[in-house]
Amino acid sequence: MFNEEANIEHALFYAQDALAEHAREYEIIIVDDASTDQSPELVRRAVAGNPRIRLIQHEFNKKLGASLKTGFAAARNELILYMDADLPFDPEVLGRAIRAMNVTRADMIAGYRFDRTTEGWKRTAYSFFYNLLISVLFGSRVRDVNFSFKLMKRAVLEAVELRSEGSLIDAELVVKAVKRGFSVQQIGLDYFPRVRGASTLSSPSVIFKIFGELWKLYPDMRRRTPPPEQGSRAEPAVSPTPEL
Repeated sequence: MFNEEANIEHALFYAQDALAEHAREYEIIIVDDASTDQSPELVRRAVAGNPRIRLIQHEFNKKLGASLKTGFAAARNELILYMDADLPFDPEVLGRAIRAMNVTRADMIAGYRFDRTTEGWKRTAYSFFYNLLISVLFGSRVRDVNFSFKLMKRAVLEAVELRSEGSLIDAELVVKAVKRGFSVQQIGLDYFPRVRGASTLSSPSVIFKIFGELWKLYPDMRRRTPPPEQGSRAEPAVSPTPEL
């Protein structure tokens, strides 16, 4: 989160509700990317009432990629799901995603938005051309690569080295997972545009950083690596009530 005082308590409430329903055990990790508002204090109050909530704070703003890597490194359970603090989807869909993972025996479930035109034509066009670019460069078939719903097994993160510090992190994660031999399946989700707080993910500086990192990391992302040993794959499928 970064300056999400208008959203973070709301997101935590619905995240806990969904996790209590669909997970045998769970933890919620909030990575605060050096917020300057009251959002860290709001999380501290929540942590005091629920030991399953953990707050990790960056001393200075490191952007999306670095924040996700911090959270991934801290995660302790078999399944890892990440989402943005402005609640772009109903966390209740976690149950459907776990079911899809079990049915398809996928290593990752990537969500795509049924409709994102409510954000306006600029962001819709940006998303379309970015997904097309990633598809052309890497052969990716993930239709909404930057959407913040990705449910994955721990084995994926253990096998993939993520280097992006910015918003290229989503594409890097998906592309490298596929190159490493992991199975990625997709499910469509209702998308809720932000109504409180301000997003910085489509600012010119973020876009320039994506293309700068794409130029730098392109050879590494194109490299196909051997699939993990069969024993390291999470088989059989995870329990219907897993730990997250």
